[in-house]
Amino acid sequence: MPEDNKIAVVIPAYRAAAQVAAVVRGVPAWIKRIYVIDDACPENSGDAAKAAGDPRVVVLRRQQNGGVGAAVKTGYRQALADGFDIVVKMDADDQMDPAYLQALLKPILADRADYTKGNRFRDLKALRQMPRVRLFGNSMLTFLVKAASGYWQMMDPTNGYTAINRDALERLELDRVSDGYFFESDMLIRLNIIGAVAEDVAIPARYGDEQSSLHIPSIMPVFIYRLIRGMGKRILFKYFLYDFSLGSFYLAAGTLLTAFGLIFGGIKWWEAAETGVTSSMGTIMIATLAILLGVQFLVQAINFDIQTSPKRPRDGD
Repeated sequence: MPEDNKIAVVIPAYRAAAQVAAVVRGVPAWIKRIYVIDDACPENSGDAAKAAGDPRVVVLRRQQNGGVGAAVKTGYRQALADGFDIVVKMDADDQMDPAYLQALLKPILADRADYTKGNRFRDLKALRQMPRVRLFGNSMLTFLVKAASGYWQMMDPTNGYTAINRDALERLELDRVSDGYFFESDMLIRLNIIGAVAEDVAIPARYGDEQSSLHIPSIMPVFIYRLIRGMGKRILFKYFLYDFSLGSFYLAAGTLLTAFGLIFGGIKWWEAAETGVTSSMGTIMIATLAILLGVQFLVQAINFDIQTSPKRPRDGD
């Protein structure tokens, strides 16, 4: 790895006393600092990390449990304050293989990306090993996160094996990023708003006997609500506050025409049902044409959003 790059690892730790020392021991020697954030853990995971005997370990103790996002942001802020160029986030459950750290960092070091994340979905063997509840939850959320974040080329959006450069971290409003399990998805939404380039890296996960604390049926409604709100925020900033482009026109025209067609058609259908008088062909055509045009404009807006996903310009562009 380049000697001039200062790279740190952030490990949020909560109820991970049994695994966190193994995670610390697996971090390669060329990583300069390991921040273990003890998120008010009742098992004192921070002490377990210290017991690994690695001088690079710095334990940051939160006085109140705030969730994975709050813990990671604590580590991010400290890494920025200490002058690190790239910060990797690894979980404390020993599911993220440090052998893939170089692959995760390569797009950032090559200046192809500002943010990279693991993608378990490219490895069929690893997919078979993934607990079914996690596979189901990821599959359900993938498309929604694509639409909300605007990173349509990415898969496995809730993967927590990530790396980010200093520039992107400094431009993010960390205080506004979600503190809980929505953290990874919210990061993608906010990274797109600031125009950061994100890239997937194929990295299989490792699964042991640990039990996930996520209960998919209970968190799914909250995730969907937050994704819809996040998508609205991204669209507002990207297409109407920061810029007004052809995509903005497609989106505005498509929304207005579709809404008009549905409302106008619904009113006329209700009037016909109440009076028993069939609406004229002209009235039906107005509603139908508005809906068809509106849908076409919305499809064009989605295509525009896909084509304008943040990316580095190539030589000659």
